[in-house]
Amino acid sequence: MRSESPGTKWILAMLVIIPAVALCKAAQEPQTLSVNGKPTQISVVQMNGHSYVDIAALARAANGSLSFNGNQITLTLPGSGNATAPAAAPAPAQASAGLAANSDFSKSFMRAGIEQMTIIREWRTALANAVQNGFPITDDWLSAYRSQATTALRLAFVAISTDSDNDAYGLLNSEFENMKLLSNNYVALRQSMQFIAPDSLANDPLNQKILNCGHSLAAMAANGQFVDDGSCQ
Repeated sequence: MRSESPGTKWILAMLVIIPAVALCKAAQEPQTLSVNGKPTQISVVQMNGHSYVDIAALARAANGSLSFNGNQITLTLPGSGNATAPAAAPAPAQASAGLAANSDFSKSFMRAGIEQMTIIREWRTALANAVQNGFPITDDWLSAYRSQATTALRLAFVAISTDSDNDAYGLLNSEFENMKLLSNNYVALRQSMQFIAPDSLANDPLNQKILNCGHSLAAMAANGQFVDDGSCQ
């Protein structure tokens, strides 16, 4: 069994104190996480002197795997370059996940992915209705959508079993991060008492990107195969 590097042990130790659900209510400027020197879109939330991240997003960024057993969450991370290499290393494309070399989506991932897409669409629709009608936009209200989307994304991660699943998960995660950013932007505008025009979303490039990505993901789900047209990048 591969020995874990000190860096990996440190990450695992930090994750022990991360709550299962951490809502983004910090007042300070948002931060992003860099993993092994590689920038990611993972948001870091500061609360009570501690840093919190989405554990599923961290696992994906570190090329690790996440599993659930009752009330236990197990995060497995690959060793660093200084760790002793195993006698027979698996192929690079399938080293950490053990994915099936298949261009089709698995049924379990398809179900989880469609659920994630549905929640994102409902989240965006609720925000759009509030903006167009001048309704209050608060984090407490939108946090329910964010929480549901986080759970659905975690289920999609656990369901990964093919190369297409793995590739599509990255796009699902990008769609989630963009929707979370869009939602946070309008909450911040409301909190600062700035005027929000009814047509703000229609003219928002981030909103258009979310729509385009959603259409691309829907087309992939209909075809059952991964085809990246760049809409979610």
